[in-house]
Amino acid sequence: MGDGPRLHSVKSQFPNLLPSNHRVTSGATSDYNCFAWAVYYTDRWLEPDGPFGFWPAEIPRRLTLNTLTAVYAQDGFERCDSGDHEPGFEKIAIYTDRRGLPRHAARQLDNGIWTSKLGEAEDIEHETLEVLQGPEYGSPVRYLRRAIDRAG
Repeated sequence: MGDGPRLHSVKSQFPNLLPSNHRVTSGATSDYNCFAWAVYYTDRWLEPDGPFGFWPAEIPRRLTLNTLTAVYAQDGFERCDSGDHEPGFEKIAIYTDRRGLPRHAARQLDNGIWTSKLGEAEDIEHETLEVLQGPEYGSPVRYLRRAIDRAG
């Protein structure tokens, strides 16, 4: 993997993020957040409040582990036991802080590598979920999956 231009600015937030375990895949942008990136949205922030956030009307406007899971369920994701790579499925891992509130979401790519949007910074690919574990995002606690539609 490789060092990104903002590695030094995010190093204090992500002590496990090293040049050898991630690579930057796109430049910094405030067009979308990690929760949106996990389901391929690059034109909106997925959040229940805020002037520019998108949130489905039928889901309570609170960012909790269960409401975020319900949002992802609308895109065909269901709960599963782990973030282990399963051919034929794509996965999302939701990180929460010590209070159980969602802080980050990462999406697993076909090759088993994870992709994340770091706030308003870059998108990265990272080898493991533990790379982003720490005081900023907490730990991955919930895993979701959906079958990959090879026909579409």
